[in-house]
Amino acid sequence: MIWKGLGLITNTESPIVVVLSGSMEPAFYRGDLLFLTNPSNQRYQTGDITVYKVPGADIPIVHRVLETHDLVSDKRGVVAAAPLAQQQLLLTKGDNNHIDDIELYQGLEWLERKHIVGKVRGFLPYVGYVTIAMNDFPQLKYALLGGLGLLALIQRE
Repeated sequence: MIWKGLGLITNTESPIVVVLSGSMEPAFYRGDLLFLTNPSNQRYQTGDITVYKVPGADIPIVHRVLETHDLVSDKRGVVAAAPLAQQQLLLTKGDNNHIDDIELYQGLEWLERKHIVGKVRGFLPYVGYVTIAMNDFPQLKYALLGGLGLLALIQRE
């Protein structure tokens, strides 16, 4: 319930994410916990750090906006427009990567606003490493759950 409420306030499906790779080093390291918002009335700017998901990929990607293009639809199709345009296209790149993310877009030429999960507003270093450790070492997850279950049984009055 709290997660859904936080998602409504921040206008994002996932207001908190964990950095899973080193592609954004030195800005963010593996295990950093990121806090996101996705304000619908603000445009993304070059340099903003975003989290996006492309169709067919389950894992969100944290990368910096490299280019933005504002477009508006008219009778002739889609044309370049002012910053208050209806549609915005984005190109991203990890700070620690040598090339942009076009290969990660799975056939898309640009990211659209619908692919963006949110913009990074803050972070806590290494706090999310617990999540990574539990995924990398399933035995740790089961040991922790077993320990909590045993503790609950022992603490009963």
